[in-house]
Amino acid sequence: MAFPNAVDSSQELLDPQSHVWNLIYNYISSMSLKSAIQLGIPDAIHKHNNPITLSQLADALSINKAKSHALFRLMRILVHFKIFDKVNISNDEDEDEEEAYSLTRASRLLVRDEPLSFTPLALVAIDAIMVDPFHHMAEWFKDASPTPFFTRNGINMWEFGANDEGWNKLFNEGMSSDSQFVSSILVKECKHVFEGLKSVVDVGGGNGVVAKAVAGAFPGLKCVVLDLPQVVAGLEGSENLRFVGGDMFEFIPPADAVILKWIIHNWSEEDCVRILKKCKEAIGGGKVIIVDMVVDYEKQEQNAIQTQLCFDVLMMTVMAGKERTEKEWADLFSSAGFQNYKITPILGLRSVIEVFP
Repeated sequence: MAFPNAVDSSQELLDPQSHVWNLIYNYISSMSLKSAIQLGIPDAIHKHNNPITLSQLADALSINKAKSHALFRLMRILVHFKIFDKVNISNDEDEDEEEAYSLTRASRLLVRDEPLSFTPLALVAIDAIMVDPFHHMAEWFKDASPTPFFTRNGINMWEFGANDEGWNKLFNEGMSSDSQFVSSILVKECKHVFEGLKSVVDVGGGNGVVAKAVAGAFPGLKCVVLDLPQVVAGLEGSENLRFVGGDMFEFIPPADAVILKWIIHNWSEEDCVRILKKCKEAIGGGKVIIVDMVVDYEKQEQNAIQTQLCFDVLMMTVMAGKERTEKEWADLFSSAGFQNYKITPILGLRSVIEVFP
């Protein structure tokens, strides 16, 4: 085999081969995680209330006895990825030590019954409906479709959800779980963002998880959730929370502030400007509160950048949206007629961005 650049040793071939292999087989990590969630492994370990041996785990999951070693191999790779910990425990019968598994901080987020469980979002993200479009990316680069998702399905993701009740339910549960997670931190760490406000509209707020958290933390604040009529149909509000069916591209109810949590990254520049202009009409002299990613190559750790870039390609593949750098955010705000903004990087990979007219 001829290469354009001469190599001095076999290792100079083997190292890049290993790197490419890691990229090729990286999907196995997410598929292994999906299997663990579907089997209920985090829940079984949590319910056991102590480190659990492989045989105990197999019994708890009703695993086929002939596949116990396969369970060991699944746990081995997930321990490697720090989803579970492996510890040694003493065996009361013969005083020998035995290997057992315990939860990590990561897998605690995957326990289904926990209030901040990440499981619904994880199952959405790894679902075949989200993964299949990636098989059509090369085809999409040469056709006229807006996204690989459209190339695969012939309709966009919102239309797909409207036609598939099961997927729509799964997707909404995933978004709700993320909203529960974000809002728990938002109302605790970002109280200053809501100080002085008398009313807010949560645009695309689904079943109102964020709005309910904000309304609960700030009892004097009137909250409105705006989403498509089919999303908010039948949802009941409260004294300081109400649901409104509508289209954010057409009208946003007036308020002191508009919340856009994980909304803007779904859309193209043109659509984002349209949304932000509607927000500007709604808030008067108030502000827009955006929860989204700010991609920063210089200041963030390698793992954070990698995840953000993966999200960016995900948005390109399924939504026709993108993750943006600060300059790209600033250009959007300027195009929509806003004068100033403030970024607070307090939500891990995401930030709170306050935008002012």
